[in-house]
Parts: sequence; C-alpha cells; structure tokens
Amino acid sequence: MLVSDAAYAALEDVLERGAGQTPVYVCDAADFLGITGHDLTEESSASVNQLLRLGFGHSKFRYAAPARNEWTVQDLAGKRIATSYPRLVRANLAHQRIAAKDVIRLDGAVEISIELQVADAIADVVSSGRTLAQHGLVAIGDPITESEAVIIDRNAKFDQAPDTADIERSKSRFVERLRGVVYARRYVMLDYDCPIDLKERAIELTPGIESPTVAPLSNEKFVAVRSMVERKRVNDIMDELADLGATGIVTSSLQSCRAIGATNGTR
Repeated sequence: MLVSDAAYAALEDVLERGAGQTPVYVCDAADFLGITGHDLTEESSASVNQLLRLGFGHSKFRYAAPARNEWTVQDLAGKRIATSYPRLVRANLAHQRIAAKDVIRLDGAVEISIELQVADAIADVVSSGRTLAQHGLVAIGDPITESEAVIIDRNAKFDQAPDTADIERSKSRFVERLRGVVYARRYVMLDYDCPIDLKERAIELTPGIESPTVAPLSNEKFVAVRSMVERKRVNDIMDELADLGATGIVTSSLQSCRAIGATNGTR
C-alpha cells in the first residue's frame, strides 16, 4: 500500500475491510476515512467525497462479449448482462438508451457466466485483458468508467454528529501526508544552470508547481534554476534544456512534499 509510516502516524487506528464495503462504513461513520476504488465508490451510491486519487490500482470497467460475435455496444439491446456492478451498468445503459433484457448481479468470476449460459455479455473490470482472452471474450465499446484507488470521506447526514475539531485535524493531516507521497511519486526535482538571456525560455519549459526558484551564480552570465517536473516528462525536458544551452542538468528524487495541489480537486 502507498501509505507511509508518517501518514499512518496521523491516525490512531487503521482497519482492513473489503474494498466494496469501505464506502458504506465511511458513509455510516463507522470509519473516518477509507481507501477504495473509484468504481466501487460510484457503485455503492454511498454519500462520500473522493478526496484524493492515489495513483495506483488503475483499471477500466468495460462491456465484453464473445469474440466470435463481433458486437458493438448497441447489440447489447435485448441481451442479458452479468456484472458485479449493476448500478453502474444500468446507469450507462440508460445514458446510451439501450434496453437490455436483464442486468444480472454476480459476485466474482463474471467471465464464466457466458459459458454457463447465464448471460449473453458481461461488464467487468479490465486491467490487461488477459482474463477476457482466456474466456474467448473481447471488450466492446468505450470504457464505462476508469478507476484507481482513492481516499474517501463522508458527507455527514442530517442525523449524524459532525466530526470533532481534533478528528478533522487528524483526517486533514493524514490526507495531506498521503498527497505528499503521491506527488513525490509523480514529480522529480530538476536543477540546472541557464544562460541569463535564455532564462525566460527555460522557465517556460520548467514552470514548476507555482513558479521555479531562480538564483544568481558567481558567473553573472548564468542563473541557477530549480523546479519540480513530472517524472514521465523529465527526460524530454532535460533534452530540450540541453538544446537550449542549459548546463549541469541534474535530477533528484522526492520522498514527500507538502502544500502541493491541495486546492486542485482530487489531484
């Protein structure tokens, strides 16, 4: 799990529960916070807020049918669809104005429902597609939804007492510590020396989170620049900086950070 020792230290107790049950426990105030999948949160219809996407557990929720049929999503009309996520499926079918014969709820091993003649098609979580291929199935249409692990908090119901100030403080600290780890995995620190007359062009390449740090050097023709850049783009940015005339371009990994993206939604 992504949670670091420092993040755990912000809460008194961490309980392990089934991911599908987590939104309900959080909604009913049995748990203060929960870590589960975005798809499971949507399926549960529990009154919760998604506070932060954690950057792991990525998957897509898709329709699938026997490869021999060459179906499109519109061919699901009048068919039986097996799934562990009936609420999401019904909502998607309604959105596309497709009238299925039935949406059958199954818990686990949804892929074999077609072989057992329980269903004509399925809707299930797909990661690599290997399991579908093993059962002679192919994904059809666009993903119903895309998911990853998220941390959730409850929307307090009218008959629930709000959390105390101490609990709110602990929850906020826990989430921000997690956010720091998430961003540390997404970003690296980039340092380089830049000719002063090219500073503005270099800053366009490395704008940082708010703005890069620019400091003078003993060589007055150069400035030192430090900026956080996305890990997935760092090599391309280093190449562009070198082409621009920057020197001494180095990267360093981050372990954690604070005050990053806290007001920019769940990212």
